[in-house]
Amino acid sequence: MNRFHQLLLCGSTAAFSWLAMQAVHECGHVLHAWMSGGTVTAVVLHPLAISRSDVSPDPHPQFVAWGGPLWGSLIPLGILALVRWTRWSRAWLAKFFAGFCLIANGGYLLGGSLFPVGDAERLIHSGAPRIALALFGIAAMAGGLYFWNGLGKHFGLGNEPAPIDKPAAWTISALTAIAIGAELIFSPQ
Repeated sequence: MNRFHQLLLCGSTAAFSWLAMQAVHECGHVLHAWMSGGTVTAVVLHPLAISRSDVSPDPHPQFVAWGGPLWGSLIPLGILALVRWTRWSRAWLAKFFAGFCLIANGGYLLGGSLFPVGDAERLIHSGAPRIALALFGIAAMAGGLYFWNGLGKHFGLGNEPAPIDKPAAWTISALTAIAIGAELIFSPQ
């Protein structure tokens, strides 16, 4: 039974982190679009699609494109800071999420500096130097790996694994199901 809870915790934490990472990433695009006078015409957050924000008109495409990876990294760090400040006993979940978002956004831009797609393509076409994307990507990924260091024990991994937090496994699983349901109902694909 403990293996079941370990798999439930690992799988639901990864799935929830993916869905929530896309949400905070798109929040960054939307925020930058509004700040620059752009009009957000659609935000796609669907579990079977890669998230995106459509902005038209987009008077400052580079500013809007940077918003996703920037806020997609800063919002989780803010959540982690708040959770640490409250001394929540399960702060390791927020630490995992922050690391996940840093690695995902960093890898997205680092890879995009070599093979431009999505935001990286928009950034490069609007004048951002590839080296800026690569440096952001390397720094963010290094930060994410730093946050992940030592978290394996909470997931039942490593030489000295901690007991699996069953309530956390069920809670994250329920939050993942709620997020998937909400995205299926409210977001276009």
